[in-house]
Amino acid sequence: MHHVYLQRCTLTVVILFMNVMQVLGTDYYKTLAVDRGASDIQIKRAYRKLALKYHPDKNKGDQKAAGNFAEISNAYEVLSNKEKRRVYDQYGEDGVRQHDTRSGQGRHQHDIFSQFFGNNFGIDNEEADIRHGDDVVLDLELSLEDLYTGCSLKVGRDKGVHKPAKGKRKCRCMQRMVTRQVAPGMFQQYAKEECEECDNIKIVRGFEIITIDIEAGTPDGHEITLYDDGETLVDGGSGELRVRIRSANNTKRKRFGNDLHILYEIDLAEALAGFTHEFIHFDGHIIELQNTEVTMPGQILSIPSEGFPIYDVPNSRGDLVITFQVIFPEILSLSQKVKVKDILKK
Repeated sequence: MHHVYLQRCTLTVVILFMNVMQVLGTDYYKTLAVDRGASDIQIKRAYRKLALKYHPDKNKGDQKAAGNFAEISNAYEVLSNKEKRRVYDQYGEDGVRQHDTRSGQGRHQHDIFSQFFGNNFGIDNEEADIRHGDDVVLDLELSLEDLYTGCSLKVGRDKGVHKPAKGKRKCRCMQRMVTRQVAPGMFQQYAKEECEECDNIKIVRGFEIITIDIEAGTPDGHEITLYDDGETLVDGGSGELRVRIRSANNTKRKRFGNDLHILYEIDLAEALAGFTHEFIHFDGHIIELQNTEVTMPGQILSIPSEGFPIYDVPNSRGDLVITFQVIFPEILSLSQKVKVKDILKK
């Protein structure tokens, strides 16, 4: 009997768990990558970081990114609203839908983004009032091959992170500009600190792996901004990590704008009698190089649309510019010299 009872209990727990999951539907906290107890500021930071990453204007034609952006916006709309968040925590996604139907609420994803960032991807006043830690600048040197094909790099970084500490603190997370009238026609403006009592925290050094996505054709000197990945403050937010892209030095291959310039070696016999070569590009496709005439040292061959992808311009590329370098033999035997002279005299 005891064994049968355990089976029934297990079955009941599984059914209850399934029912709970059906009620909750989408996990908005997981969508924004925050804990269920996340503060309003943490939710705001998470939305800003993800919304900028997946915004359709930065991912044109990417349906997956558009879907992620819609999910992020829906999650932020609910979790940034105290009433909707309370309903969601208690009744799940279906409860929020019923709440919106009764109250006539609900906004378009782009309305949420515009309200948060403004029309020019700015930052709203509340976010601007939050003090942030120092920005960190990282110079990242990449090979021409990585810049041509695009890649994802994992970078290890030592940074300050928040850890819980004992006790409470009156934190100074935010400042608001307040205007008050001190006399008829006279007003005074001053900064007022606002924050509720918070759980105490401390900053410790931590190590984390950051994934940096490099798009094909990323220009030399381009800067990628990772929000909230800079240094952090106890009372406030984190700064930005700005990654500056640099092209690694290469003696025979160089980048000039969107054009790829290559110094290509042929021997003297090929320069005089002609040649046919197969050039393997960075992504593995083959380009045939051929000249049946004499090739002069320093002669240039330009091949359209075989250079770097043009950043933010789909299906467009620069040119491949090849400069031929003729390699002369270091030594000729006496008989070889005689033959060369006879040939050239004719």
